[in-house]
Amino acid sequence: MEINYNNRTKQLRYDKAYLRMAVEWGTLSHCERKQVGALIVKNSMIISDGYNGTPTGFNNNCEDENNKTNWYVLHAEANAIMKVAKSTNNSNGATLYITLSPCRECSKLVLQPGIKRVVFLTAYKDDSGLKFLEKAGVEIEHIPNIED
Repeated sequence: MEINYNNRTKQLRYDKAYLRMAVEWGTLSHCERKQVGALIVKNSMIISDGYNGTPTGFNNNCEDENNKTNWYVLHAEANAIMKVAKSTNNSNGATLYITLSPCRECSKLVLQPGIKRVVFLTAYKDDSGLKFLEKAGVEIEHIPNIED
């Protein structure tokens, strides 16, 4: 029983550390309403990262004149998943660490490449993405406090 406790304690330490890094990565976003960061970790290695923002070649304004998010802004997890697709890595069996839980649309992107675990800091206003992932067998972990 002690082994499980020690493994769980160690995993929680790593989960919090990766979430802190995702928070820091989110600060690179030029979006004003929300700054979201994401890391994809596989076999104890960060294989991708992302933050919410505009596609390459667009100006960095995420919001329009009415402070609404522009439709073409990419979410952090989508950016991280697309980076994996362009690399020699794959995310099958990986963990996604994200500062804001996935929306409905991004949850499909999380499931399709085989991400098996999602660890998040703050819940998105619509939990249908999380419910979808849970139904699909993805492990969901909410860690609302990353301070030690």
